[in-house]
Amino acid sequence: MLLGFKTELKVNIAQRILLAKHAGTARHAYNWGLALCQKLLKYNKENPEERLKFPSSIDLHKLLVALVKPTCKWYYEES
Repeated sequence: MLLGFKTELKVNIAQRILLAKHAGTARHAYNWGLALCQKLLKYNKENPEERLKFPSSIDLHKLLVALVKPTCKWYYEES
């Protein structure tokens, strides 16, 4: 038999703001990586003789740190 438990967080205003910031930062990073992968797929489809290697998660993380974080200083506000 499987049991499930529901829990509810009781957060104050400051905690709610921090949770929203964390979620927004994660969403931005995910959307950035998704857009990059979609561009690579489109390029590989249009140029089958010059296919580019699809990045791993480690490659995407290194690119995010190198390219996006210097321009988006608000990334460093969240962990």
